[in-house]
Amino acid sequence: MATVSLIALCISAQAHAQDAASTESAEENAQSESPGVAPEGEITVTGSRIVRDGYSAPTPVSVLTSADIQAQAPANLADFVNQLPSIAGSTTPASSTGSLSGGAAGINAINLRGLGAGRTLVLLDGQRSVASTATGLVDVNTFPQQLVERVEIVTGGASAAYGSDAIGGVVNFILDKSFKGLKMSAETGITDYGDGEFYKLSATGGLSLMDDRLKIIASAEYFELPGIHYIDRDWNQQGYFHITNPDYVAGNGKPERYVGYNIGPSNATPGGLITSGPLRGTVFGQIDPATGRATTSTLNFGKVSGAWMIGGDWQATSENWVGVNSFQPGQERIGTFGRVSFELTPDIEVFAQGSFNRDEGYSVYISSINAGNLSIRRDNAFLPASVRAAMVANNLQTITVGTSNEGIPPGTATNIREVTRYVVGANGNFDALGSNWKWDAYYQSGKSKLNENLINTWNNTRIANATDSIYAPAGNAEGVAAGTVTCRINADSNLSNNDAACVPLNRIGTGGVTQAALDYVLGTPYRLQTITQKVGALTFSGNPFALPAGPVSVAFGGEYREEKVDGFVEERYKTGWQYGNYLPNVGGYNVKEAFLEVAVPIFSGLDLNAAGRYTSYSTSGDVQTWKVGATYAPLSDIKFRGTISHDIRAPNLDELFAAGTGRSNTVIINGASAAYQQLATGNRDLKPEVADSWSAGLVFTPTFLPGFAFSADYYRVEISEAIGSLQPQTVADLCYLQNVAAQCANITTLSSGLLQIKLAPFNFSKQLSRGLDFEASYRMSLGSGNLSLRALATHYIENLVDNGLEAAQDTAGTNDATNGGGPPHWIYRLNALYEIDPFKFSLIGRGVSAGVINNSYIECTSNCPVSTVEHRTINNNHVDGQFWLDASVTTAFDALGALGEFQISVSNIFNSDPVLVARGPTGNSAPSFPATNQTLYDMYGRTYRATFRIKF
Repeated sequence: MATVSLIALCISAQAHAQDAASTESAEENAQSESPGVAPEGEITVTGSRIVRDGYSAPTPVSVLTSADIQAQAPANLADFVNQLPSIAGSTTPASSTGSLSGGAAGINAINLRGLGAGRTLVLLDGQRSVASTATGLVDVNTFPQQLVERVEIVTGGASAAYGSDAIGGVVNFILDKSFKGLKMSAETGITDYGDGEFYKLSATGGLSLMDDRLKIIASAEYFELPGIHYIDRDWNQQGYFHITNPDYVAGNGKPERYVGYNIGPSNATPGGLITSGPLRGTVFGQIDPATGRATTSTLNFGKVSGAWMIGGDWQATSENWVGVNSFQPGQERIGTFGRVSFELTPDIEVFAQGSFNRDEGYSVYISSINAGNLSIRRDNAFLPASVRAAMVANNLQTITVGTSNEGIPPGTATNIREVTRYVVGANGNFDALGSNWKWDAYYQSGKSKLNENLINTWNNTRIANATDSIYAPAGNAEGVAAGTVTCRINADSNLSNNDAACVPLNRIGTGGVTQAALDYVLGTPYRLQTITQKVGALTFSGNPFALPAGPVSVAFGGEYREEKVDGFVEERYKTGWQYGNYLPNVGGYNVKEAFLEVAVPIFSGLDLNAAGRYTSYSTSGDVQTWKVGATYAPLSDIKFRGTISHDIRAPNLDELFAAGTGRSNTVIINGASAAYQQLATGNRDLKPEVADSWSAGLVFTPTFLPGFAFSADYYRVEISEAIGSLQPQTVADLCYLQNVAAQCANITTLSSGLLQIKLAPFNFSKQLSRGLDFEASYRMSLGSGNLSLRALATHYIENLVDNGLEAAQDTAGTNDATNGGGPPHWIYRLNALYEIDPFKFSLIGRGVSAGVINNSYIECTSNCPVSTVEHRTINNNHVDGQFWLDASVTTAFDALGALGEFQISVSNIFNSDPVLVARGPTGNSAPSFPATNQTLYDMYGRTYRATFRIKF
């Protein structure tokens, strides 16, 4: 009874509508606010199970129409949606090239409010879709993009209406399920630099038969993007990094951190650099054909700071390291969709739909780096005679070498995802209790088959054996001819360690690596995973009775859902590799839910919405969510709105069941760079995270200015028991700088000498996000055409993360290329569309505000205060903002009785280079990635697109 009472009393408005919903409907919406004028049609808007128009509910929603999308002609739909100010820090193929071991490379997922993509619920026609990763990310590219009629973005908690994951909000892709005719399109594009070309072909057909009772729709799409697999842009060649200041000594008044130019690695060169001992600074260069051994020279180190140096031969050390990362990952995508619906009676319709998507992505990670940790013995067969003599003179048995391994191809990933989704259902209406009721039922079965492949990854044992090559001594036990260059294991006295396949590998100098040696040391670890989702749902809605101010609307229903992950990894690929070391993830859970929602007109001008949901998880027990919202219009020109809600996000499959994925990089320990291997596992003891949110705002639709609408909303989201993991550097700092024993237990030393840092998600303290959303739209006649203007902006005031173990961090306004940072303080987008037959002209301005690397840093150049872990000092904490301008021109024409359109669009008209954002100070991968924030800035420069459309 307590639960039933809570649902009845705490029901929440799972609202719909951003009042300045879309330029296309600005005038209609403004009219719908006028007394006595009804909306032209009902629109079910994200966030509610009750039908309302865009201006009649308390939760802000932005609506993007197909016309909005076509005006910019994005290569894919996610690229366009991610430009909205309320969306920040989304996962894109460009930002996920380093996610090799986790299998997320190539994903397009949406992140509302910068709260995390896992806290944004992505729907297709109001229904869940199977995820493309075990972390629960839904790849937007799996939706039939040519059939998308509109996209609705609700920027508020919606768990009471739609269940888990809707803490940041909901993005709902609505399909045109009544399309008739045939439409086709062909698109292509290229950058001003002659790269980044893409090709896209789409076709959609729809017909109705039997007096419109039978409707059939089919859609297909092919997309190809070869990608850009090296960062060949001048702005990325300036040696701009964030390092520990080489002039810093505790108490000397200098900043601890330094951001500047002409910085490069200090611990490796393409052919090898001796990094310690009396021969430190010896560089191995190109192999001399006359001797078959590398030439040598001496490196000018400049000012050294651990793994970095300022000046000196920084360009030489950067070769084969800087920019060796996919600037734009390659992608080939095939998508198909089909839907059949049939009216059994005027009151009952049944339908079935299915889709299949195959996405193959290719991305380059980084060169295979040995950052000053490769040991070479004195009798190595490939050592130059001069170096061997110097080792003898200095009584050295080994030298320590750093190399970026020119000749060994960089690690790459090919991720293949096949996503299949089937939905069957029925809907209709009936009369009961003196009212007409609508019902909707569906069953969905989705499956994602993932084939995660790593290419050009070396086996640690094999590369050690191949590198340790010698001249076979006379009379060796293995019978190898004396003087032959061979692997030591095949010419020593130990007969049990032989490997007949071992091929000597020359890693001293450049030009000596052979294909036979590569074939021996490199492998292709892979993991097969299958993610399945099954959903069954039944919903009713109607107006059971009326109050003096109008009818009371009610929606209620239930849902059952299953989520599972199953994986397979060959035993030989589970451990012992530079990257990957995949382990199979296995596990699953089920969810049972029931919800109730009401909309009550209290009196003329005041409406109340409320909803409640009871949810039972097989893994973490029962939870209850609710939401209450209201709109109040004291005048016809202005409306106030507000909501409060209690939302949840349950742990996903990866957070619960991850068997352990590994990645390699470096952290800073006591001022020195230390290589580590990460072991990320799941935690089956996780509880759902809980969010308490509220928003308040107003909508202004002045009758004296028809066609104009403006809205402003303040939001506050506080997440308790948030689920997250520590960064490897944080674990190292907590252990070595703050002596936190629990974190020291997560660091062990492997037999290879590498550190292993264990990471597992946990329910930490809290996360708090606050901000303001603004939207304005205006439509008017201008000359013989129509002008539509729209402006959207979000001000991110605070994004506080408190894990309970270190000082709380506010990431709003931070811009950290290494760790991602948080949302900028301001993101904005301005759009002007002028339509005059047969032309459409679109001009789009978009931008982000300036920020800082870290809000806790103290900027200073001299007389600096004491630098601490909580407040480090730095010489330059500023990162510029940026503004871009895009434009398109579309002309319509008759094509043999069909409607044709040809469009030319240009993004980044001024060909602005991205703002440089310094990477570092940790991570041996830092030089390989672009020197900017991949999630914020336009990296590719001016880009041209041409689109041809035809509709019969």
